[in-house]
Amino acid sequence: MTTRRSILAAALVLSALAISPAVAEDKPTEIRIGTQKGGLFPAVRQRHTVEDAFKPLGIEVRWIDFQFGPPLLEAINVGSVDFGFVGDAPPIFAQAGAAKIRYVAAVTSDGNNQAIIVPGNSPIKTLADLKGKRIAFGRGSSAHNLLVAALEKAGLSWSDITPAPLAPADATVAFSSGVVDAWSIWDPYLALAELKDKVRVIAFDKDVHKPNAFYIAGSDFVDKYPSAVAKLNTIFAAEGTWAAGHREEVARAQADATGVDIEAIRRFVDRSNYKVVPVDADIIRSQQAVADRFARIGLIPKPINVSDIVWKWTPGS
Repeated sequence: MTTRRSILAAALVLSALAISPAVAEDKPTEIRIGTQKGGLFPAVRQRHTVEDAFKPLGIEVRWIDFQFGPPLLEAINVGSVDFGFVGDAPPIFAQAGAAKIRYVAAVTSDGNNQAIIVPGNSPIKTLADLKGKRIAFGRGSSAHNLLVAALEKAGLSWSDITPAPLAPADATVAFSSGVVDAWSIWDPYLALAELKDKVRVIAFDKDVHKPNAFYIAGSDFVDKYPSAVAKLNTIFAAEGTWAAGHREEVARAQADATGVDIEAIRRFVDRSNYKVVPVDADIIRSQQAVADRFARIGLIPKPINVSDIVWKWTPGS
């Protein structure tokens, strides 16, 4: 005999069955990855490693290129990109602006991929000689951090120079034409300048501080899809291991994708580190030093705590 109680019980069972697939799904339909056209990413894209890992799960992968880090992080903040790779300074500025981002993994650098350069015939010989000079850099970029750290090491203040915040394409023209006296810049622009313009390096990253680079994800994306973020980290860690042993393939893929001279790309690739690691206490301390430096000289409006936006990744989990 059908009773009201049995009808209600059946309805509850049907309701549970109806919602359980959605609960179990817990995956995006698409992952949008932001890159700066370089590094190992052209090779990864050629190899279709990320696509092959997610396609069986019904997840599409879309790549979006940016000229440098700050606009990439702004895209993550507004939700038009889910996951990306940037240097050390962009996340500091983004966090200070209350951007919805998380550090999810790191790549430690040997400090050879970024430098402050001057023309070969420049009278500038040391960091102290930068006083009073006009210096190009990407605002909010890792090169911004290098310049600040270099001035600090030389006992100079930000007010001792004339800052010239320029995107790489504009800075290339300004530097070549003599509009600026020096340029704080990263590879492959650095390698190109070394080979084509016969520049002198005043200081590499390693001469003034310990740099890192980061994989960053949107905070909403991390909260909704932590397993997808962990999978992305694992894939890029494996690709980093592959890249370390296949540098010529990495260089050729990047040269094909960018049209940049292969010799400059080889120089960039040969001095790059690709090992992906969790954001541990040492990396957080190093990144906090960047944040404190920026707060101290007023480049960000107030101090921030880097660890507040670090997502814990345990490889193999």
